[in-house]
Parts: sequence; C-alpha cells; structure tokens
Amino acid sequence: MPQDHTERRVVVTGPPRSTNRASGYYRPRTEIDEQTTLGHTYVRSLMRTQLRAALTVFAVLGLLVGPLPLLFAAMPDARRLEWAVLGFGLYAPLVLLARWYVRRAERNERDFVRLVEDR
Repeated sequence: MPQDHTERRVVVTGPPRSTNRASGYYRPRTEIDEQTTLGHTYVRSLMRTQLRAALTVFAVLGLLVGPLPLLFAAMPDARRLEWAVLGFGLYAPLVLLARWYVRRAERNERDFVRLVEDR
C-alpha cells in the first residue's frame, strides 16, 4: 500500500496572529499624551462633563439664593429673619450642593480614568 506524500499547501488570508499587539493596539492614554486629535477629544469630553456639573450647581444655587433679595424687600422689618436665613438657612443646602458636586466630579474623573486606562 503506497503512501501519498504530496505536500499540502496552506493559504494565509489574514495578518499573522503572532505579531506584537502593542504596535496595532489602541491606547487612549498615548493619544492623550501625544496630544492628537482623538486625545484632545477625550480631554474635551471630560471637561465638558465637569462643566455641566458646575453649571448645574450654579443654576441650583442661583434659584436658591436669587429670590432672597425679593423676599427680604417684601419684609422690610425682619432684619433678624434675614440673618437667620442667610446664616443658618442656606448653610445646609450649600453643604449638600458642594458635597454633590465633589462626588459628581470624582465620579466623572473615575469614569474618564476607566476609559483611558490600559487593559
């Protein structure tokens, strides 16, 4: 029984799988460090989300403090009430706003780092 020793041909249709992945591997941190257009877009996205959080706090603060002069003008004899509202009534909402803003900013930064970290 004769054995057929014909050689089989292998056809390669794609890039070799044993190449170094670092050369074609997408790295957002490198894009940011090299200040490419894509890196600029990443940083701009982070700054936009931080600005959105800051403007939200500013709007809430404006709605909270803005009407107070009208309220105080409507009650001209209530000097003690004015100081009580300004000194004690606004303290808790300001602390809560500041706390919300810091948590939101830290969460935005954490999400950004998770986006650009090497995996």
